[in-house]
Amino acid sequence: MQGLLKLSGLIDGLNERIARGLIWFVLAAVFISALNAVVRKAFDQSSNAFLEIQWYLFAAVVLLGSAYTMLRQGHVKIDVIIGRFSKRTQITVECLGIAFFLFPFVFKVIELVWPLVIQAYNSGEMSQNAGGLIRWPVYALVPAGFALLGLQGLSELIKRIAFLMGVADDPTKVAQTKTAEEELAEEILKHQVAPEVIERVEDSMDMVADRSRNDSKGSTK
Repeated sequence: MQGLLKLSGLIDGLNERIARGLIWFVLAAVFISALNAVVRKAFDQSSNAFLEIQWYLFAAVVLLGSAYTMLRQGHVKIDVIIGRFSKRTQITVECLGIAFFLFPFVFKVIELVWPLVIQAYNSGEMSQNAGGLIRWPVYALVPAGFALLGLQGLSELIKRIAFLMGVADDPTKVAQTKTAEEELAEEILKHQVAPEVIERVEDSMDMVADRSRNDSKGSTK
């Protein structure tokens, strides 16, 4: 079991590192979105490539970050009934769910999507939009994301079995204590990004928030 726990730690570390990289994808998406909006409003110009790269970045964050979300116990759990049982019963049910639902689901998705990735790569499939991007990289995010999710599922299964054996702490405790915005701010400061860059990010976030508030006001009228 100690060897398996070491493997679990390696998987957790892998998804932690990937998540730290994905933080910068969020920042890149904000910059591209802001730049695209400025160019469209100021010069009446736009590019489908700009729009699609935002979708690609968002897809990468969601798909490659799903394993990290599982690591941080961020996935939705419907525990209206199971929450009334003991912790050992809850952990046992989660083990069964991982083994008999998550693993087959991950395997089936990869099995179905991988041929599409190969086909798109061999054919050089491009977006149907004028000036759009090549498609196979975003297709490849699906099996990559589910492979990471499957690995994290293995890690979670190991930790839960270790808990049932009495050799590990409760793996369902939420370890995440900071919001995504706080983690992004820390990463920016850690890499000593110029203050004007931080200011632009904050301005972009304020613009998005103002737009959301205006949309919500308009919908209530």
